[in-house]
Amino acid sequence: MIEEMRLRDLGVIAEATLPIGSGFTAITGETGAGKTMVVTGLGLLLGQRADSGAVRAGATQASVDGVWIVPEHGAVADRVREAGGDLE
Repeated sequence: MIEEMRLRDLGVIAEATLPIGSGFTAITGETGAGKTMVVTGLGLLLGQRADSGAVRAGATQASVDGVWIVPEHGAVADRVREAGGDLE
């Protein structure tokens, strides 16, 4: 489960932290507020291919970081370690 997502220089979003957690999460906002960039960030976090056109104007790169809750042992934890990720 994704607990939190952090976006930096993605589309119209300079910097944002989105707490997700368990249950239902709804994203609302005005036109141009960045809802599509939040969905784009989720896609990137889940392995979608990046598009350089999504980098915020004037920025050299964008980043998406996530905090996941996974069992300490098992296939997911093994894959995280193989990819160089950290488990706390």
